[in-house]
Amino acid sequence: MSTAPLNLVVIVGSTREGRFAPTVASWFAEQARAHDDVTVDVIDLAEADLPHVLSGEPTPAVAAVTPRLAAADAFVVITPEYNHSYPASLKAAIDWHYAQWQAKPVGFVSYGGVSGGLRAVEHLRQVFAELHAMTVRDTVSFHLAWERFDADGQPHDAHVVNGAAKKMLDQLGWWGRALREARNTAPYTA
Repeated sequence: MSTAPLNLVVIVGSTREGRFAPTVASWFAEQARAHDDVTVDVIDLAEADLPHVLSGEPTPAVAAVTPRLAAADAFVVITPEYNHSYPASLKAAIDWHYAQWQAKPVGFVSYGGVSGGLRAVEHLRQVFAELHAMTVRDTVSFHLAWERFDADGQPHDAHVVNGAAKKMLDQLGWWGRALREARNTAPYTA
């Protein structure tokens, strides 16, 4: 099996003004960068400027994101929960692409109110299954997220959530390396 670092793409799914996503994403990217043999590429959909209307040829913004997704060995989606589901910006980013998700593992970091974004994660699992991606079991979720971080963007219960992030990253690493090896041996076809 290849010993090349795992290329992890972290997707920040919220684009709303005043969003809490940058706090959660910054914390998680720090956790991922501390993990052995992982390179991290953060795609913030608020900066990617992907169109929500799927028609015709991909725009330059879509074309700029596509090779970054294609290069990924694994993904982590950072999502809030809006109206018991995930944001439209995240759905558009997913729908603009297809082969880039196939035979790759996906993990989730969710946040929100009482549910901590877990309903959004459950909806995303169905979408990624349709795209032939494999979601890992363990997630990291922040219930009442805006109360869970200090002024420096660190979780108050870092000893707990850092451990949860490590566990999910370990699962992603195993699946990411196994599926990369499988794709290199026999390219995946859907």
